[in-house]
Amino acid sequence: MSVKIKPITDHESYEVNNHTVFKDSNGNWRSKNDLSHKERQAFIQYENIVIKNPKFKKHTKALYKG
Repeated sequence: MSVKIKPITDHESYEVNNHTVFKDSNGNWRSKNDLSHKERQAFIQYENIVIKNPKFKKHTKALYKG
């Protein structure tokens, strides 16, 4: 299963396999739908590599194959 991650608004919301993941008022990542284990792991990896990296001025799409 592949996991597609697409930024909607950098640092605020992302689309993970058609599920919206967003930051709540406490700074935690949330989704109205439950993500699978692979989707959660892919998003955590994306967050560590892209979102938290100050060298990325604009966040990019990503595809994780698993």
